[in-house]
Amino acid sequence: MRDRAGFDWKMTPEEINMLPIKKCEVPVRLIRTREEVISAVEVLSDETVLGFDTETKPAFKKGQAHPTALIQLAGREAVYLFQLRESNLPKMLRDIFSNPGVIKAGVALNDDVKKLQQLAFFKKSGFVDLGDAARQAGIKNHGLRGLAAVLLGFRITKKARLSNWSRETLSKAQVKYAATDAWVSRKLYSRLEEVRMGNLCVSR
Repeated sequence: MRDRAGFDWKMTPEEINMLPIKKCEVPVRLIRTREEVISAVEVLSDETVLGFDTETKPAFKKGQAHPTALIQLAGREAVYLFQLRESNLPKMLRDIFSNPGVIKAGVALNDDVKKLQQLAFFKKSGFVDLGDAARQAGIKNHGLRGLAAVLLGFRITKKARLSNWSRETLSKAQVKYAATDAWVSRKLYSRLEEVRMGNLCVSR
């Protein structure tokens, strides 16, 4: 059997940087109004697996913190970006976050969920940490970028991570970055399920 990158050794940043860059390949919907939230949640509630991520305006001073500004949820056919206004977390989104029948898959999502619960409490259910799932599968890379490299064969860019997510109008780069993280998370969940079932052999 050939050695497998990510399984027999941890892929290095240099190895990851040799891979092609990919960005979200499905439509992206920006959600701002109550009506848009209702329409989006109607679609997302019928999904069984959602890619999940959040973005927050970065804090550069000690002790400074900002509330969650953006929630990304990726379904089969589109990624939905919910811009939170006045730190308001709509009940319809809380219902999805409490629904055990809808998997929400992401990396290092405990802190994301805790910050959302500070806006409005909900009982979380159905969240799957892809990093934990990767450890259980014997994969040595646990971050989103590393997992994309190991399991999907491409790299994602993190250039927009420290930008201002609280701005009213997000840049095209921000929209693509945010959508890509959730889109990749959903794809990774499916790949990790294949690894768990023994139906996927990753080799390089």
